[in-house]
Amino acid sequence: MAKVKVAVNGYGVIGKRAADAVAKQDDMELLGVVKQHPDYSAKVAVLKGYKIYVPDQASMDGFKKASVPAAGLAEDLFKAADVILDCTPGKVGVTYKPLYQKLGKKAIFQGGEKKDVAEVSFTAQCNYDKARGKQFVRVVSCNTTGLSRTLWAIHQAFGIAKSFVVLLRRAADPNDIKTGPINAFIPELTVPSHQGPDVQTVIPEVPITTVALKANSTLMHLHVVNATLKKPATKDAVIKLFQGTPRVKLISGADGLQSTAQIMDYGRDTASLRGGRDDLMKILVWADSITVKGDELIYLMAIHNESDVVPETIDAIRAVMNVCDVKTSMAKTDKALHIGEGEFPATLLVGEKGKETAMLC
Repeated sequence: MAKVKVAVNGYGVIGKRAADAVAKQDDMELLGVVKQHPDYSAKVAVLKGYKIYVPDQASMDGFKKASVPAAGLAEDLFKAADVILDCTPGKVGVTYKPLYQKLGKKAIFQGGEKKDVAEVSFTAQCNYDKARGKQFVRVVSCNTTGLSRTLWAIHQAFGIAKSFVVLLRRAADPNDIKTGPINAFIPELTVPSHQGPDVQTVIPEVPITTVALKANSTLMHLHVVNATLKKPATKDAVIKLFQGTPRVKLISGADGLQSTAQIMDYGRDTASLRGGRDDLMKILVWADSITVKGDELIYLMAIHNESDVVPETIDAIRAVMNVCDVKTSMAKTDKALHIGEGEFPATLLVGEKGKETAMLC
């Protein structure tokens, strides 16, 4: 079977990771990436051997002036591709949709776009089959991806009568200096925050209310999840469930992972074991935090928002091209991206109080 030809429109936080991920797949070919400015990330793309295309002649002139090679205009790249990964900033992707439609191309948008930009809002383990053969799919946001992965597993095992989530969102990406120094917590004053309704675009049968606050950090997001269950559960049963849930990893404060800063330090320390980037594509659930009281479940989890949607984006390519089933796609993606490598068993406190038992995540 011929490789799927992929174009990446936008080479920022998600786009550069998506491009790297496509380049690692044995059933895909990265044709090129679209960049507007000849900045350091464009120069890194050249070093990686990626062909750069630009949106217009003005950008082409800028690249020539900066002596950064550009292969041509974005529309030329799109015409040659089977699938376009739209990784442009939020609300920009929708402006490209008419062009994708005109060219008759399949496109995968990111969570910064509204749900109606696509036929399906996507998280691989939840609704892969609904995206098969579709022209337009939206990979939901980092926060929605994390909630969908964990809540879907819980709902399948125990049923969820209702859920309430508090999200502490990092203020900006690490390289973003537009907002300047921040010394505040900024609440999203609309309840539910947009993440709850977004989760329901993926798993509509799960009742959820979310409250979000923007925190003065650039590292990760942190969620506090409270779910009312329909079936009895225990802490050990939830631990076992998450151990078997794709792209979810249990971590423990007993191992010194007591903050998002320490988690990212762990990511940096193990980066060479996962292909060189310190991305943490799994959702990290603190096993220590898992609490079951009656029908109420509580747990805390951390989300590396730069990277958790990347494997979903790769799976979405296979879904829209209808080349394989979800199990095959997720296995290929995880192997190519070294997801799960460089991990150690979490130290879990189970059974008698104070008794530590190492259990494989």
